[in-house]
Amino acid sequence: MNEVNAPLAAHRDHRREWKDFLYVYPVISRRSHGVSLGVNLNPDKICNFDCVYCEVDRRTPPRTRIVDLDLLERELRALLDVWKSGDLFRAPPFALAPPEARRLNDIAFSGDGEPTTFARFSEACALVARVKRETVGDSVKIVLITDAAGLDRADVRRGLDILDANQGEVWAKLDAGTEAGYRLVNRSSVRFDRILKNIEATGKKRPICIQSLFLKVRGKGPPPEEIAAYVERLRHLVAAGSRIQEVQVYTVARPTPEVWATALPAGDLEAIARRVRDATGLTVGVYP
Repeated sequence: MNEVNAPLAAHRDHRREWKDFLYVYPVISRRSHGVSLGVNLNPDKICNFDCVYCEVDRRTPPRTRIVDLDLLERELRALLDVWKSGDLFRAPPFALAPPEARRLNDIAFSGDGEPTTFARFSEACALVARVKRETVGDSVKIVLITDAAGLDRADVRRGLDILDANQGEVWAKLDAGTEAGYRLVNRSSVRFDRILKNIEATGKKRPICIQSLFLKVRGKGPPPEEIAAYVERLRHLVAAGSRIQEVQVYTVARPTPEVWATALPAGDLEAIARRVRDATGLTVGVYP
């Protein structure tokens, strides 16, 4: 494999596993621009979305259905040691990562489901924050990657307060502009207006990132009216006082469970990004 393709290969390998660990795993993340250590609070594969692009295999039974926070802490500390020693980069796909992609950017709540469905979410936030302070300090972020459905839960709000005090970021999913588009792509029983209200309320209290995946459905990209509605949703969030520090526009990078859900070309993503920038003035990152 040549050097041009090596970083791409490292970015595309996002297996949520590391040796025999149950809860913590490393990836080279294109949106984090470096190493991200994932914390999986959903080994049971429970999620309140059923996205057409989700690569989680829910046909096979999980290795465990419980989250042992003591074991999770031991795994996180061990994996941080592996990164610090450089041993992480002695085996593929991490050996393929260029030097600039080897820095530790974040510890991310992201796994086989929606992290905020975990009943002890705030306790998990406190655990990760403590380990981060004791090992890598303030230079590393804690990221919550969320579909936003549970951001109104009291325990989740307590967890977000902990993240706020420990270089935390919320990356909230917004893949559509209309209820129909949301139902088509995210296939959730949660009302779309609840998602929007949760994003708005969360963004009023702290800066957030919006993560938006666009794709082709049966060979066709999102229709113009869907993109127009999506841009209008962002305009409304900004006008309502939500502090959006970045919009991440990206597409599928790995095989999807639905064969008709395929990647959107980079040019189409750039076109969406331009519309968002022109209409809102927001910072937009494109990740083809």
